Amino acid sequence: MVEQTSAHLDAVFHALSDATRRAMLSQLSSGPRSIGELAAPFSMTFAGASKHVKVLESAGLVRRRVQGRTHICQLDAARLSEAEAWLRHYERFWTTKLDKLEELLLADADQQKSGKESAR
Repeated sequence: MVEQTSAHLDAVFHALSDATRRAMLSQLSSGPRSIGELAAPFSMTFAGASKHVKVLESAGLVRRRVQGRTHICQLDAARLSEAEAWLRHYERFWTTKLDKLEELLLADADQQKSGKESAR
């Protein structure tokens, strides 16, 4: 189970590591698109866009269906939620560190403010 989950996460993060694929997912978040529609903002060929879609499909982020000669892609966000859950585990670490940083910055600002008032 751990190996399977790890392989899923590896595929998702690999897919998300490319800006073009992230932009494609963003397009798909508002509804299904053909591969041609996904390719258009990037001025890339159908074949180039199809390669990106295959990576997204392999990661389980996109489902593709064929209607005649048109390939329609649809977002499948379930794997994104798996990645979010993994990231959420580390949110405690980030939150604790950021809270400490805020505390230090506020203390420093108060100290500087007190020093300026004393100098008057």
